[in-house]
Amino acid sequence: MALTLTDIERPTTPERRTRQRPSKTGKMALGPLPELIGYNLRKAQVAVFQSFQNAVAPHDITPGQFGVLIMIKENEGLSQSDLGSAVGIDRSTMVAVIDRLESRGLVIRAPSPNDRRSYALRLSPEGEKLLDELIPRIEAHDQAMVKDLSKQEQAQLIDFLRRVSKAG
Repeated sequence: MALTLTDIERPTTPERRTRQRPSKTGKMALGPLPELIGYNLRKAQVAVFQSFQNAVAPHDITPGQFGVLIMIKENEGLSQSDLGSAVGIDRSTMVAVIDRLESRGLVIRAPSPNDRRSYALRLSPEGEKLLDELIPRIEAHDQAMVKDLSKQEQAQLIDFLRRVSKAG
């Protein structure tokens, strides 16, 4: 006698019969997740990124691109390799990020005076103007994200996050 697909499709185990779907109210069992650092960091990251996107929406810029623009502004002439190392982005991704920023007219990639194999990066006048507009918006967004924390708690949070990032 051959088995049919329906015979092997759904085992009838007690767990299978008693498993309940999450309710329509959105209350779901989370198990150990709420106590895990990674879970809470990820939830916070999602909230921060969504708020960031709202703050800069008309400018079509990501948090990573903003960080790259700041690093270029603060370190004019920086090479793509050094920039990638500083922000933790691999070489091919960094090339793509700089390509995008350059195509938008925000970054100028010029031959490096010190190394013919690399480029020296600087902001274009449009990139400078964009950062002048973005920095106050992003500072306001950042403060809105931690409005329920005291200045001391904000400093502690930054210290804790730095220490966690060094452990990885």
